[in-house]
Amino acid sequence: MTDTAPNLRRIAIDPVTRVEGHGKITLLQDEQLQIREARFHIVEFRGFEKFIQGRPFREVPFFVQRLCGICPVSHQLAAAKAVDQLVGVDTLTPTALKLRRLLHFGQILQSHALHFFHLSSPDFLFGFGSDVAKRNIVGVLEQYPELGMKGVKLRKYGQQIIAAISGKRVHGMATIPGGMNKPLTEDERRQLLAGIEDAIGWCVDAVALNEHIHTTHAAHRSFATLRSNFLGMTGCRGELEFYHGGLRACSADRTTLFDQLDYRNYNDVLREEVRPWSYMKFPFLRDLGRDIGWYRVGPLARINLCDFIPTPLAEDARLRFRAFAGGDYLHDTLAYHWARMIEALHCAESIRELLQDTEITGTELAAGHGTLRNEGIGVIEAPRGTLFHHYRIDDDGLISQANLIVSTTSNNQAMNESIRAVASSHLDGNELTEGLLNHLEVAVRAYDPCLSCATHALGKMPLQLELLAADGSVTQRLYRHADGSYERLSA
Repeated sequence: MTDTAPNLRRIAIDPVTRVEGHGKITLLQDEQLQIREARFHIVEFRGFEKFIQGRPFREVPFFVQRLCGICPVSHQLAAAKAVDQLVGVDTLTPTALKLRRLLHFGQILQSHALHFFHLSSPDFLFGFGSDVAKRNIVGVLEQYPELGMKGVKLRKYGQQIIAAISGKRVHGMATIPGGMNKPLTEDERRQLLAGIEDAIGWCVDAVALNEHIHTTHAAHRSFATLRSNFLGMTGCRGELEFYHGGLRACSADRTTLFDQLDYRNYNDVLREEVRPWSYMKFPFLRDLGRDIGWYRVGPLARINLCDFIPTPLAEDARLRFRAFAGGDYLHDTLAYHWARMIEALHCAESIRELLQDTEITGTELAAGHGTLRNEGIGVIEAPRGTLFHHYRIDDDGLISQANLIVSTTSNNQAMNESIRAVASSHLDGNELTEGLLNHLEVAVRAYDPCLSCATHALGKMPLQLELLAADGSVTQRLYRHADGSYERLSA
C-alpha cells in the first residue's frame, strides 16, 4: 500500500493469484474507506503479433501456441485454420476435420477441469474469505479428496487426448497446412474409449455441483454481476459450436445484433481500443461504440447465445440453466463456472461420439492445396471464448501483418466492470483484509483469464529509462508519459 495523492491511498493486489499469467488490481481508497477507483492491469508484454512478422507462414501455428501452456491447442487450431486459407484449402478431409475437433474437445475439457477444480473450487468450497493457507488445490485434496481427484483425473484424460493426437500434452505438433500431421491409431482409440465413461460421469457430477452452488446461494446472483452484450460462434442451426461456425452477437435484452456472420468479416463489426494503463486491448462492437459496445465471451456467452447443445446430457443441463434464468439471459458472473462445466460435459459426450466413429482412425489426412492467398483468418471458440487469428503474407510467403483478438482481451472491460462492482458492494467503508481483497480475485477468476495470451497491445505505457555510469550513479534519466510525450529528468 502506498500513498498516491492527498487523502488517498493506493492498494495493490499484485499479482492476482490462481490465474494464468501476471496481472494486478489497484484500488484508490479515501480517508473514509470509500473506494474511489478500481482497475485490473495487465503488466506483462508478449508481443507475438510483432515478432512473428517476417517468419514463414507455415511455422505460425507452432510459434503462436507458445503464447500459453494452458491453451496452446486453441492457438494452434485458430492459426491452422488461417493457414489453410493461405494455401487455398477450404475443405479438410473428413478424418482430418474429426481429428481437429477431437483435439479441440480434449483441450477444452482439460482447461475447464483445471480452472474449476484447481483454481476456482477452493473459493466455493471454503468461502471467499476463508483461510488463505487452505484455499488452494492442496486444501481441496485434503478436505474433499474424492472431488479433488475427479478434477485431477478429468484434466489428465483431456491431456491424454491431446498427447495421442499431437505427440505431447503441451506444445505438440498436430496440424499441417490443409490437414493433420499423423493418424490416430486403433490402439490409441481403444485406450481413450476405455476412459470416456468415467470422464462423462465426472462431468455430470461437476455440473450438478456447480448448479447446486449457484442456485442455492442467493448472494452469488448479484456478485460482480453485469448486464452486457454477448458474442460467440454458433453452428449453422444455432447449436453450440467450438470449431467452426458463424458469429452471433446479442444485446443484454436478447436483441440480435448480428447472426451467422462470416468470421472473416470480423473487422466489419469489431474495433479495438488501447488504453495507457494496460497492455491488454479493449475490443468493442463497432456499431454500438466503445462506451456501450463492450461485450462478454466464453462459457456464459456461449450457453446464453446457443439455441441448443447437440449432445443429450449437456442439453438437459442447458435447459435447466436457461430455466433458472427465467426466460432471460443469465448475466450472473459467477454462473460462468456452471456454464463451463456444462461445456465440459458436452466435450466429453462429443469425444465419445468421435471415438466411436471408425473414420477417426482414417489415414487420409491432407487435402490438396489450391492457389496461394495473401490473407487468412482463423476463428475458433477457445475455452475462454472467441479467438481470432488474422494473418497477411507477402509474395515470399512471409508474415507481413498479424492481429490476434484473444478471448481474455474481449472480456477485458467486463473484468474491470466486475471488480468495480465488487469493490463498491463489498469493500466500500471497510478496513481491507486479505479475505475481502480475495473477493476481487474471485470476480476476475470467474472469467478464467489467460493473461499471457491477452497481452499484445502496443500501448503507450509509461516508461522510465536510466543511464548508469560505471560506478552505478545515474547520469541521465528519460521519462515517457502515458500520452507518448517524453521528458528529460534531472539525474
